[in-house]
Amino acid sequence: MRKFHSLLLACASAAALSACGADSIGSPGTGGNVTINNPPPVTPPTTPPPTTPTGVTAAAGCPTISDPQGLTDGGTITGPTGTWRVCRLPGVVRVSSTLPKVAGLLYEINGRVNVGCDGGFSAPTAAAPLATPLTIGCTGAQTSDTNVTLSVAPGAIFFAATGQSWLAVNRGNKISAVGTAAQPIIFTSRDNVLGLNDDTSQGQWGGVVLLGRGVTTDCRAGSVGAGAANTCERDTEGSADLARFGGNDDTYNAGRMSYIQIRYSGFVLGANNELQALTAQGVGTGTVLDHIQTHNSSDDAIEFFGGAVNMSHYVATGADDDSLDVDTGAQLDLQYAMLLPRPGRADTLMEIDSNGFETDIRRTRVRVVNFVGIQQQTSADNEANGRAALFFRGNSDVTLINGVIIAPNNECVRLNGSGTTPATLTARSVVMQCGTTKYISTGTGVDAAASFGASANNNSDSFTGTLTGTGLFLNGTNENGVVTSSPTTLSSFFVTTPTPYRIGAAWAGNDQWYVGWTCNSATANFGATSTACTSLPVT
Repeated sequence: MRKFHSLLLACASAAALSACGADSIGSPGTGGNVTINNPPPVTPPTTPPPTTPTGVTAAAGCPTISDPQGLTDGGTITGPTGTWRVCRLPGVVRVSSTLPKVAGLLYEINGRVNVGCDGGFSAPTAAAPLATPLTIGCTGAQTSDTNVTLSVAPGAIFFAATGQSWLAVNRGNKISAVGTAAQPIIFTSRDNVLGLNDDTSQGQWGGVVLLGRGVTTDCRAGSVGAGAANTCERDTEGSADLARFGGNDDTYNAGRMSYIQIRYSGFVLGANNELQALTAQGVGTGTVLDHIQTHNSSDDAIEFFGGAVNMSHYVATGADDDSLDVDTGAQLDLQYAMLLPRPGRADTLMEIDSNGFETDIRRTRVRVVNFVGIQQQTSADNEANGRAALFFRGNSDVTLINGVIIAPNNECVRLNGSGTTPATLTARSVVMQCGTTKYISTGTGVDAAASFGASANNNSDSFTGTLTGTGLFLNGTNENGVVTSSPTTLSSFFVTTPTPYRIGAAWAGNDQWYVGWTCNSATANFGATSTACTSLPVT
């Protein structure tokens, strides 16, 4: 019995350490050791902590400005770069005001925003305060200048609340928007802020319009005459409200715009009328325009109507119509220009027109020095109006010096003339890579090929381009081998620096002027220090 009792105790002890069946855990070793494999501990689920937004953090509020109406706090807007405070500009900036750069803050253009009110055809003899009351718009013509200057700090960003939004700097007022290479001033669309844009986006708001007292033609009011007899004025294309320009002052000062980006503009304001990214109307030589990029305008990248303008360091990317358009008696001197439309889009690189009235005494005169233009599409892609890469017509006179045109699938030059003195073209040290047909001549006594003069003055219409660099707009060996022509005899505005001085817009030793303040796209890459056009700088 004692043996049997001991046996039962031994079996009971073994049963406590083992189980029945194929899944039983047994001792695999010797010496009586038993190994028990416990399952890993189960960690109970936890609620993840709330994510902290990355990038921009909205500013606490809107700054105080001098204008008594002030800025309206529009809450916040969030996009891929973070959350921004929205500060809405008043409909009329009535006194000189400064918009500072504030981290996490955007300035909103809601509808037409006026810098001052129109002072009329001629400057008054003395300044007078703005007529009151004025709340959201300029009511009728003013009898004197309002003398408002809108100053903008480097790095400030503006966006348009609606497609009908645009900025109008009226006659008798100024803008001082002066960025830097590291902190450009940006004007763009709401969709750009929200991160909805891609390389095809365009036409999402109006643009920036400068209105001055320079001489213009094709009058909507008054008539063209010599000197004091001239009373000609015009209205801004597409504007439902009067936005008039013109006068007798080709030295008119509309202020300064430097280191600027204007993106995704060209909204249709009226039937068959669109604004450009930048529209300069009756602007004079007292106005300073330099280091300006326009990107993906659904109409022209920039257009000049009348006046007399000196401009330098201009970049046009992705324009859907013309990269440079000049009309109605404007006198333009431009040095260092890149004209880079999107592949398969755009009408012309340049459309230099004059007016519909060739008896007007003022002819459009344009001189472009140091430029590169690249047009990849064929003639069939162009509007019937333009067809060639360069289109000169009407009562206009054009001089091109030290330039490169790459249009291998297209005609290069179209000259369209009528009247007693047709449009004229003078070229010096200009090289072109064209399609099979190189020239189009329209009109009695007009010869585009003879006017260009491929066999003289260092010109060539059978050039092979060797452009290089990240954006394929930098001179290569063939471009650097072209003998230059001096532009300084045309105007003291033109320079032959830096050294070495070449044709084209950029080359080794002159390849930093576009760096940092421009934005990158599939059309053109300006280097690692330039941010994407589809995004906003994180500031």
